[in-house]
Amino acid sequence: MVPLAKPLCVNLSRKPRALSTICAVLLLGLGSTAFAATLCVSPGGKHSCYPTISAAVTAASPGDVIAVYPGTYREQVNIAKPLSLISKKQSAAIIDATGKANGIFIDGMGAAPNAEVTDVVVSGFTIRNADFEGILIANASNVTIVQNVVAHNNRALNTSTLTCPGIPAFETNEGEDCGEGIHLMAADHASIVRNEVEWNSGGILTSDETGPSRDNVISENFVHDNPFDCGITMASHAPAVSIIPSAGLPYGVMRNTVAGNRSWHNGAQQPGAGAGIGIFAPFPGTTDAENVVVGNDVRDNGLPGITMHNHAYSPKAPPVNMNDNVIVGNYLSGNAADTADAATGGPTGINIYSVAPITGTMVLQNRFEDEAYDLVFKAPSGQVNAHFNNFDEGVGVDNMGTGTVSATEDWWDCPSGPGNGNCAEVQGSGVAVTPWLYHPFTPSEDDDRH
Repeated sequence: MVPLAKPLCVNLSRKPRALSTICAVLLLGLGSTAFAATLCVSPGGKHSCYPTISAAVTAASPGDVIAVYPGTYREQVNIAKPLSLISKKQSAAIIDATGKANGIFIDGMGAAPNAEVTDVVVSGFTIRNADFEGILIANASNVTIVQNVVAHNNRALNTSTLTCPGIPAFETNEGEDCGEGIHLMAADHASIVRNEVEWNSGGILTSDETGPSRDNVISENFVHDNPFDCGITMASHAPAVSIIPSAGLPYGVMRNTVAGNRSWHNGAQQPGAGAGIGIFAPFPGTTDAENVVVGNDVRDNGLPGITMHNHAYSPKAPPVNMNDNVIVGNYLSGNAADTADAATGGPTGINIYSVAPITGTMVLQNRFEDEAYDLVFKAPSGQVNAHFNNFDEGVGVDNMGTGTVSATEDWWDCPSGPGNGNCAEVQGSGVAVTPWLYHPFTPSEDDDRH
C-alpha cells in the first residue's frame, strides 16, 4: 500500500479558482506538508478554471496542486517543475494525446545528465492514444505515478515491421516498441503504483539512456494485454550520445523493486515478443543488477514469465553486470518458451540466460504451475541459488550451461525428491538438490526436510 500524506486544505490565493477552499491529498512524492496553491482545470474553462492542463502547468508555481475536472483533454502535458496533477474523479479526466508524442512528459532533460525534475505526482488519469509513451519520465527524481489508466499508446508503431518512425533519438533502443506505456528513463526514487497499463506495445519500462535508473519501485500495477513487448521491463541501453556527446558506457539499471504486480498476457502477439517481467543487460558494458522481483503474479506471457538475458560478451570488451538480482515469492503460470539463442525446451516460468559470467542470482519461494520448465539457467560460469521454491510436475530445474544451480530445500511436487515417481525432474548437470522439502513451502510453516 502506498503511504499517503494527510489531506491538506488549501486556501486559494490565485485565479482562476473553483471554490474558496479545496482539500488536496498530497500523495507520496512531494514529501512536504507546506501550503501550496491549488489550481483547477475543466473543459472549456468552466468553474473559472483553466481550459487546458498545459495552461495550468505553465501558471503553477513549484509545489502547487492542479485539480482536473472530468472531461477529455486533447493535449500533451509537459511537466518540468515540482507539482501534483490530480484528477478530481478517478479515471474520468482523460488525456487524449492523438497525434502527440506523449500523453504526459515529465522532462528533466534540460542539461542531461546533470539536470533533473523532482517531486512530481500524477494521479487518477486515463492517458491514451500517444504516438510514443503514455507517460515518459526522463531525468527525474521522487516522481509518483499512481492509479492511472495508461492504454492504447505507442500508436506510431508499425506492427508489421516493429519499427517506430519519429521516436526521439535519445530513446536509443525503443524503435521496436515506441517506448511502451510508461517509461522511466534516468529516474531514481520513483514510485509507479496501482496503475492499469493495457493495450500499449509493452507495459512499463525502466532504462538508462540519459543516466542511471535506480532505486525505483514498481508496485501493485495491473499490466496486461500489451501485445508486442514485455509487461514490466528493466533494460540497460546504449547511452544517448545525440544529446550527451561525452557519454561512454551505459549508465545502468540498479536496485529497483518490482513488487506485487499482475503481469498477464503480454508479448503474446507473436512468438518471442515479451516476458511478464524482463531484466536485460544485452551487450558489453550494460548493467542491470541488484534488482528485486518480489510477490508478482505472472501468467500467460509470450516469453518465460521472468526472463533475464545477456546476448553478447567478450573478455576484451567492457564487462556485463547482470549480477545480484533477487527473484522471490512470485507465482508463475502458463508462460511461453524462450526463443532464438535463449531458447528453452518448452513453456518456462523463469529463464536466466547469459553468455557472460553471472553471479549472485537468488530464486527463492516462487510457485510454479502449468509450466513445462520451471527454472532454466544457462551461463558459462556462476551459480543460481534456488531455495524454498514449489516446483510443479515436469522439469523443475534445467541447467543448460556450465554454471551451477544450488536447488536444495525445494519442493519437487512430491516427497520422494526430484526424478522419483511423479516428482519434478532435473535436467543437465551441476544441480545440487539434497536436502529437499517433504511438503510444499509456505512462509508460515516449519519445513520438513529430507
